[in-house]
This record gives sequence, structure tokens and C-alpha cells, in this order.
Amino acid sequence: MHRLIRAMAVATATIILAGLAATSATAGGRDHPERDDLVVIAHRGASGYRPEHTLAAYRLAIQQCADAIEPDLVTTSDGVLVDRHEPEISGTTDVADHPEFASRKTTKVLDGNPVTGWFTEDFTLAELRTLRAIERLPDLRPDNTAYDGRYQVPTFAEVLKLATSSRTCSGKRVAVIPEIKHSTFFRQQGFDLEPQVVAMLNRFGLHSRRDPVVIQSFEITNLQRLNRMTSVRLVQLVDCQGSPYDQVVAGNDVSYADMVTATGLRRVSRYADQVGLCKNLMIPRKADNTLGRPTSVIRDSHRAGLTVVGWTFRRENSFLPADFQHGTDPAGIGDLVGEIRVFLRAGMDAFFTDNPDLGVQAVRRR
Repeated sequence: MHRLIRAMAVATATIILAGLAATSATAGGRDHPERDDLVVIAHRGASGYRPEHTLAAYRLAIQQCADAIEPDLVTTSDGVLVDRHEPEISGTTDVADHPEFASRKTTKVLDGNPVTGWFTEDFTLAELRTLRAIERLPDLRPDNTAYDGRYQVPTFAEVLKLATSSRTCSGKRVAVIPEIKHSTFFRQQGFDLEPQVVAMLNRFGLHSRRDPVVIQSFEITNLQRLNRMTSVRLVQLVDCQGSPYDQVVAGNDVSYADMVTATGLRRVSRYADQVGLCKNLMIPRKADNTLGRPTSVIRDSHRAGLTVVGWTFRRENSFLPADFQHGTDPAGIGDLVGEIRVFLRAGMDAFFTDNPDLGVQAVRRR
């Protein structure tokens, strides 16, 4: 459906959760609600403590007071939306230990790069259910390997059922922030994910911009399409480098760097409500791997009427700036709370974290 143009008088910072104040609108583009509070999004669940994209990780995230949970969406061969970081699943399931699926191992071109392994779209849901999740980063998160083999791959419907039947620590509905993975790749494989996502959200009564749901993608075309298909909020993800793959396929000279200019962000605001920024775009690292000074991207995003969502905040030294690391072990636990607070002071509105409990601490201490 077509949107009305967002109001010119919208406040500089906007919010992503439902149930917040509505804004006035004039003609064309998207309406952007005013910012109300900060949001802690559990990145693939509480994936710092449980294997990612499992119902156990999502349940723990809710217990840790996350405001939202994030499932990454791919599909099975029989057209069921399931929750995996990538369509290739050798790093997140025990598929390599199943001799009955050895012949399914193959090489595909994923967003222009050859990838060898096992792909969800080559399995029925029933077959996928015979697999079990494993920790994707065992060297950095050895404690999580204790949970290897316990959990199945969840469907999108199961994640929505959990979210809609749960409440945050403040009593609000748990928000769901699904990411449609590799839309162009799946279209090349014969699957059209966007109508499936919208239909599933509608099934659970999630169809309004006031509902606790936001759809995200690194591509542009599918978000523009979703802007015509649904009223729920949309977030344009922006990587630190490279280009959206749909633009590469279309032969368009559009890079992520182009998208975070003041002009680029105004273009994003025509079809999206939020911009999900790789955190180094907001505050780059200096040569010694310490945090530098904030760029203008947060200010420019707010001026375009976009909520700024940062990704991804993790507690292990391997992911932290040098000035927030403790010790030299890459798997050691550093000062994630301190890092997040720097980004919040710079104006970031919401953020993805593998450690929702620490994200909540950062917001509360602020």
C-alpha cells in the first residue's frame, strides 16, 4: 500500500517500537513516529550465551529484558520460513555429522561469491528438523558449546508465537525484528520471500506500523517492494563497505557509502523508517583500534527522519575497540557496557547486541 509523505515537522530522532506516539503526515514517503525511548534488540536472541537463532536463545533474551528479538529468515525447499543466519548451515547445525545428507553438499554462488556447504533450500522442513543447532563461534564462546545438539532450527511461526505470547520486563509486547536474508539469491533459486513474510506477520496480527515489528534487509529493492505491500516499519541495513547485492545485479552504481551521505539518507527515508548502521560508520576506529570521533551519519539520519539502529555489539575482546578490551585473549570479556554508552551519547537510538543483559545495563546506567 502507498504511504503518505512523512511530516516535515517530525522530531530529529525516531523510535522503532510499537505503541508509541503517532505523527502527522502530509503527502508521499513514510511517516516517522517520534522517538520515545531506547531499544535493546537481542541479535539472533541472547546469542552470546546460547547457540544463535534458537528458541532457547530468544527465551533467554526475553528473560534478560530485551525489548526485541531478531530472527534471520531463509526458506526450506517446501517453502517454510525458518530461522538461520545464512542459507548455508554447516556452521550453525550438525548437518556435516549426518551421512544421509552427505550428497546434499554443494557449491552455490551467494551474492556473487562461491560458497560450499549445505543450504536450507535443499531440505524439507521435516529433514531440517532432524538437525540440531551448534555454536557458530566456538573459539570465542566455548561455554556455548555445552548447548550444542540440544535445539532444533525454529520456524518463523514458532518465533512469532513465542514473541506474541511474551512480555518484556516493562510489560510491553516483545517486538520482532526479522531480517530477510539474501532476497535476490532466493529469487534466483525460485523463492519469493517477501510475500511469505508479510503473510506470516498478518497471520499473527502484525500488520500496522504501531505493531511491535520491523522488517530489515541489506538490499534496497525488496524494502521498496515491502513499502507497497505492508504498513509495518522497515529498516535499511547498511554495511561498512560494499554494495547492496540487488543493486549489483541490476547494474546500479549504488554503494553503502553512497547511502549514508545526507542525500542518500533522504532517499532511504522515502521507503524506510530506520537505518541500521554498521557501528564503525557511526564511530570509526583509529589506527590503534581505539574509538575515534563520531561521524555526521547519526545527525544526518535524524535530519532525514530516520531512527538510527547500530549493529552489532558483543562483549568479547575480539569485537571490542582496544580501549574497551580487558586483557589480550580474543575470547576475553571486555567492557561492552562502556562501548555501548559511547554510541548512545553520540545519538544512536537503538542497537543490536548478542548480550541483551549488558545492553540493558548500558541503557539503565545512562
